[in-house]
Amino acid sequence: MSKVLLILHVLAAVIAIGPVTVAASMFPAAARRAFTEPGSGLSVLRALNRICRVYAVVGIAVPFFGLATAGSMRVFGDAWVLVSIVLTAAAAGVLALLVLPGQNAILAALDAEPPSEPVTAGRVAMYTGMFNLLWAVVTVLMIVRPGSSTSS
Repeated sequence: MSKVLLILHVLAAVIAIGPVTVAASMFPAAARRAFTEPGSGLSVLRALNRICRVYAVVGIAVPFFGLATAGSMRVFGDAWVLVSIVLTAAAAGVLALLVLPGQNAILAALDAEPPSEPVTAGRVAMYTGMFNLLWAVVTVLMIVRPGSSTSS
């Protein structure tokens, strides 16, 4: 059962988190373009934001299967699992509280007449970088598993 849960956990991570990291990373550059060339790229921005929102919800499967996997493998109390849980929660918080609202503010600013930029694309890029870095660290922890009996 552990192998099935692990497969589901990894598939959920690839399928759900991958699109969010790519779409969120593309959003700031597209936003800068939309502000400098009015009328261009708004549909692309809306699509990128929708990808981020939809896959953020789908991404709930990642910690769900991760917790189930940790329980079935009896590693729930291991430091690398606990750190991964905290970093995953932090990544979810960054996405939900900083990245998505920043994207929404940019979209609202572009819809306004005349367009204004209340939240800079640079700030959203920084938040996206934080989100991506958190997931990169979690991925490394999942592979290296420091302190586990299989870490060497």
